[in-house]
Amino acid sequence: RLMSLVLNGTTGITNLPSINSGQIANRNAVQNGAMMVDQKGGTTTLSGYSAAKPDRFTAFVSNAGTQTVAQDSEAPAGFHKSLKATNTVVDSSIAAGDRAAIIYRMEGNDAARFAFGGSDAKTVTLSFYVRSSITGTHGGALGNGADNRSYPFTYAISSADTWERKSITIAGDTTGTWATSTARSLQIVWGLGVGSTNSGTAGEWAGADYNSATGATTAFLTTANATWYLTGVQLEEGSTATDFEHKSYSQEEMACSRYFQLVPQVGLAYAGATTTVDTCCPFRTTMRAAPTMSAIAAVTVTNVTAADFAQSSANITGSISVGASSAHLRLGNFSSLTTSDMYLCRNGDMNIAADAEL
Repeated sequence: RLMSLVLNGTTGITNLPSINSGQIANRNAVQNGAMMVDQKGGTTTLSGYSAAKPDRFTAFVSNAGTQTVAQDSEAPAGFHKSLKATNTVVDSSIAAGDRAAIIYRMEGNDAARFAFGGSDAKTVTLSFYVRSSITGTHGGALGNGADNRSYPFTYAISSADTWERKSITIAGDTTGTWATSTARSLQIVWGLGVGSTNSGTAGEWAGADYNSATGATTAFLTTANATWYLTGVQLEEGSTATDFEHKSYSQEEMACSRYFQLVPQVGLAYAGATTTVDTCCPFRTTMRAAPTMSAIAAVTVTNVTAADFAQSSANITGSISVGASSAHLRLGNFSSLTTSDMYLCRNGDMNIAADAEL
């Protein structure tokens, strides 16, 4: 009777979403595509490969100008955050090797669903919302983690400073190396301004590291205070872009924590010397790999019978052991600690960064 009730209850439903692969949940392989999570905060001035922001989005720049990236509240209807790139210093002459690009790097475990590199490679559709002060033909590319396979594409910005949704359908690559492990695999690149060396013919796979399409505008780099915004990024199986798959903030934050998280330093610490303490940092979720640990604020330790002892400056003197689930750290730059005493290690903010980004 229960089965009959469930089946009969579907009668008359006509507005189910049209899903490319038959998948209703987890259609979107991109994490934090709505740019909600930004654990680092502030504005980043880009230099080489930069851990940009919001979370999971990075950048590469190599040019004579200066570009910054930050999370922003400018957003299209249905969204409330975006990634904002600004050209603060112009590159007046774009050399062949110059480039500035926003990049999303996907772990092989997540990219494996698309079966790139084999005869059964899936067709995928990339969709996103974009707003720019620069109109005309813009470029980007889909590529692999080995940086030797790429598919350049173009999209048009019709109106300056206006949100527009774009979609690009790409036949999956049947050759090349595409990781299906915890390694870097599929990459989505948006070229803000890319010289001829890293630009290729749009609409076809190539054995090269292309970040944009030949003929795409480079005016972002040559225009003072040019802006470019991105949100609602979705990559899904199939040849049609479906509505953006919104997820809760908590879902996105937990997904991002696999790659980067700020660890609150509240716990016990052991003074192995008068200048150092050892402490443990459990991670709130298992990370992609053992992360790189760095102190981003000075720590205070309190002896149960004495006054506070503060680091003269933030410092991790050595990682005794770091795994994907926790880290055992040695913090330095203290003075006058009592050797072998236990201390409460604390700080008013999160001060240890664990970074396992691709």
